[in-house]
Amino acid sequence: MRHRTWSQRNPVGGRFHLIETSCLLFLIIGILLPAVKPGAAAAAAVSEGGATCHLKNGIKHVIYIQFDNVHLMRDNPNVPSDLEQMPHLLDFIEGKGVMLSNNHTPLIAHTGTNILTSLTGVYPDRHGVAVSNSYRYFNPDGTSSPASAFAYWTDPIYDPTNPAPTDTTYNMLNELGVNAPAPWVPYTRAGCNVGGVGAANMVLENTGTDIPTVFGADSPEAREVKANPGQAYADFVGISIHCALNNPLCSTEHNGKPDLLPDEPGGYEGYQALFGHKYVVPQISPDGPLTDLDGNIIQDAQGHIGFPGFDGMEASVSLAYVAAMQEHGVPVTYAYISDAHDKHPGGPAFGPGQAGYVATLRAYDQAFARFFQRLEQDGITPANTLFVITADEGDHFVGGPPTPVDCDGINVSCSYSVIGEINVNMTGLLATQQSITTPFQLHADSAPAIYITGNPGRTDPVTRAFERATGKLTAVNPITGKTEQLTQYMADPVEMKLLHMVTADPARTPTFVWFANPDYYIYAGPANCNAPCVQVVPTYAWNHGDIAPDINRTWLGLVGPGVRHLGRNDSIWADHADIRPTMMELLGLKDDYRHDGRVLIEALDDSALPPAVRRSRGLLLQLGQLLKRIDAPVGDLALSTLRISTLALESGSPDNDSTYTRMASQLQLLTAQRNALADELLTLLEGAEFGGSGQQAAAKLTPARTANLVAKGNNLLQRAHNLTTRRSR
Repeated sequence: MRHRTWSQRNPVGGRFHLIETSCLLFLIIGILLPAVKPGAAAAAAVSEGGATCHLKNGIKHVIYIQFDNVHLMRDNPNVPSDLEQMPHLLDFIEGKGVMLSNNHTPLIAHTGTNILTSLTGVYPDRHGVAVSNSYRYFNPDGTSSPASAFAYWTDPIYDPTNPAPTDTTYNMLNELGVNAPAPWVPYTRAGCNVGGVGAANMVLENTGTDIPTVFGADSPEAREVKANPGQAYADFVGISIHCALNNPLCSTEHNGKPDLLPDEPGGYEGYQALFGHKYVVPQISPDGPLTDLDGNIIQDAQGHIGFPGFDGMEASVSLAYVAAMQEHGVPVTYAYISDAHDKHPGGPAFGPGQAGYVATLRAYDQAFARFFQRLEQDGITPANTLFVITADEGDHFVGGPPTPVDCDGINVSCSYSVIGEINVNMTGLLATQQSITTPFQLHADSAPAIYITGNPGRTDPVTRAFERATGKLTAVNPITGKTEQLTQYMADPVEMKLLHMVTADPARTPTFVWFANPDYYIYAGPANCNAPCVQVVPTYAWNHGDIAPDINRTWLGLVGPGVRHLGRNDSIWADHADIRPTMMELLGLKDDYRHDGRVLIEALDDSALPPAVRRSRGLLLQLGQLLKRIDAPVGDLALSTLRISTLALESGSPDNDSTYTRMASQLQLLTAQRNALADELLTLLEGAEFGGSGQQAAAKLTPARTANLVAKGNNLLQRAHNLTTRRSR
């Protein structure tokens, strides 16, 4: 789930969760499902919208869709995966473009961090949200307070417990300490209106800080929040249109508001935007209320007509918004689709092959059948449209074996006698197993970020004792009965720096991050185990955040002009930071900052690439692959240094911490050398891909220089590997 309400709702202690085919089959469903026609007015709007939007490679439309926790790989070898149960979508991608099955997340692997990295092409240290879907920040007195990762792009930190937080920095914060550049800007500057459909932080995310930030503290919208908060949420949250300069769609007459981006490089004056279902829908559904692809009026679970909540953004709903926008002068749309493995709203969780899970995936598949049929009637096809479809992350199923053991979910439904993440009271385990009662708070998660009260430094004896004790914690798994070590990895600010998890705001840097066994969900409860410190909670059964292949390896589908028809590809190693530069290259647009990702030139036709890339394609490919190995948060170097970091943090004693000191120094040296090499690689890559300051350097790229850079990278990787080998003996 993407969003959950803030509440202490866990019976075992306080826990914060944010409201986080074949052609024949296509023909059959096309006959069975009602045809959806946009009408003459909508068709005209499609044409009009494309005329003002200036993109490259004959692209007239951009449709970006990001799922929450939808899997290409199977969670149970007998049960078809999520995408295998959505053949209209899977066949569309594999038959008309490329499905990259070796795409990866940043860290921490959660919805907020991952979507924002995908939208911007920079890692969390450069967009500000390194811990999500919520995080904490230190106050001047050493205590820490909660903040939501989900807040509109120009919001300050949103603390739902305090209207006047001590930290007033932007939630979206770049490496210079100013508001991070917004992802819709290159489009609107090119004359394209951009729609946000549940897309993280491009839309209003809450009615606490977002309403006063965008509409004003004493606006009619703010007064509606006070008088009717449920309807206000449905009216204003979750949906937006950012308009090109002077585009009438976002005029004041249509309730357009200034699209303010005060720190945007190059300035951003005079632009307007529409915020919320209340103001967007009259422009994209002028003949009446907007309906989902099944013909139902879109509303929330309480009957408020409007945005149904982020967990309510099922495929039929989200795709209906996208289609209506595309038909009414919004040729670029970014959309979010909620996960399929929970019963929305409020659970319980489903296991692979369980009837409710299979039914939801069937409904999602039917929604995509209708969606593609409708787009084709609109003239929106892979011949003129760039489709980018991905998932924020994978997740890890926690539960016992299914019954029957060979069920496939399709012919034989699966049942589960035990299902649910294993909740662990970290406070209680530290006190009872390690006699540690140091006050602390955490971002509850399978990979919790720990904030020790007082904000002691990383070498402080209090910090080091806490970290050593954490590394020794164990739990009896209530599903298997086995005693298990809880620690997989640990990272303090030294390793977090290499993992791109330290932002420009020191107050939001945790004391350390504990990457626990992915079966377990860690929270802070009482400093005892009078109530069980370890127990199964069936409401949730899919963990993410951690470092595990089923979490960090996800997928990316590309279809449209300039995209090679490769079908499924398992060999191209990519991560979410590569999505943005690849899109910008295909579209002929350019951001006002350097990306952390690379253009996935292996997936693109030569005709879609600039001459500088075509001339040096093989050399640039070597450099791009090296960049991923040394710079990606779950690349080769990162995984090696995580092992070093964990050994360092678990080492030593109160009387002798020399091992930690020595290993931390080695990690800092590796990070500095990595940063210098990554900077050189990115200068060459971006210079060839987008021109600018690195163009001259890229023009001088030679086989000898490439070989030298690759040798430097391999040396860096080997040194890190040697450290892990030596320390593990």
